Amino acid sequence: MSDIIKLDEATALTELGRGFQNAQTLLEDKDKLEELFQRLENKLKVIPHIGDKLAVAASMASMVKSYVNKEYRQVPLGTIIAAISALAYIVSPVDLIPDTIPGLGHVDDAAIVVACLKLIESDLNEYIEWRKKNGKELDV
Repeated sequence: MSDIIKLDEATALTELGRGFQNAQTLLEDKDKLEELFQRLENKLKVIPHIGDKLAVAASMASMVKSYVNKEYRQVPLGTIIAAISALAYIVSPVDLIPDTIPGLGHVDDAAIVVACLKLIESDLNEYIEWRKKNGKELDV
């Protein structure tokens, strides 16, 4: 069924970029950012079959939260903006493929996360290593 609609990397990167301004705004408002994380957590709980593609979103959220809380600042601001943009896209009710379409509704979410990961993977991996070294592992 996922062959019906294909989302190429260029389209995913365009959609990711559209969220950069909103991501910048969220970064400046801790309450709204926390709300985004809670909405993200709720959404990831109900997504079958592509959880492996979206699982990295939790690490992205953790990195952003550590950045905002000034625990981890060894990351470029552009990486934080890209991560927030991807996370906001996941929870947005308006996206390229409506989430209500069974079997397809979250394909675009996964594509956005994968596109973002290509941009920030090394920074995210460094964060995950920092988290391990500093006893800040997530409770999963």
